[in-house]
Amino acid sequence: MKLLLDMNIPFKYATLLAENGVECVRWCEVGAPNATDSEIMEYARNNDYIVLTFDLDFSIILSVTHELKPSVAQIRASILQADKAVDLIVKALFRNEDELKKGAILSIDLKKARIRLLPL
Repeated sequence: MKLLLDMNIPFKYATLLAENGVECVRWCEVGAPNATDSEIMEYARNNDYIVLTFDLDFSIILSVTHELKPSVAQIRASILQADKAVDLIVKALFRNEDELKKGAILSIDLKKARIRLLPL
């Protein structure tokens, strides 16, 4: 499982995710900071990444295009402590790994994680 971290994901998350066994790269390391969400989605799809974001636009793109990939994991809550947020993210990712490999949207908040298979 590989994550592509959207520009809105704090830098500290990359380190904490890696420490928890999740391979990840920040978008700014592989693409232009002013890239559109569609460009980020295309890169993720072509390179077998799951997009991790706070942004709802990625789910909207998948809803409109009816694409099967890339999967998107969206954080739906503002969690001030990065280590707590990453713990929730890692648990949700590994619990839903099979669905994410097939193509899905994973919504993560403080109380639960919900998964929807693609296409929408």
